[in-house]
Amino acid sequence: VQLVESGGGLVQPGGSLRLSCAVTGFRLDSYDIGWFRRAPGKEREGVSFIDISDGSTSYADSVKGRFTISRDNAKNTVYLQMNRLKPEDTAVYSCAAGPYGSSWNEPYYDYWGQGTQVTVSS
Repeated sequence: VQLVESGGGLVQPGGSLRLSCAVTGFRLDSYDIGWFRRAPGKEREGVSFIDISDGSTSYADSVKGRFTISRDNAKNTVYLQMNRLKPEDTAVYSCAAGPYGSSWNEPYYDYWGQGTQVTVSS
């Protein structure tokens, strides 16, 4: 089982990035998938997740309206479209897979990617 993130980088405030989480070793539609981030000096926090039961999505208040999570089952890939980025979005972003019902419960997630750095700065 492997999750590999890509798409991070340096972007100016107000800009956009799309992160990808490529999954191998299991079917994407058999796990909840979440995006988490860890900013310097802060604890890891949940950003968004997608529920395998009905494809519903949830977002942290800090990113609601700016970020969109989606998945492509055919490509076994989950995306995080990030728009109107702010300096406070700077963090290492990681995707994770967990059983149905993992939701925002970080300890429930069994598999993690290595993360991709997102830096928002002028």
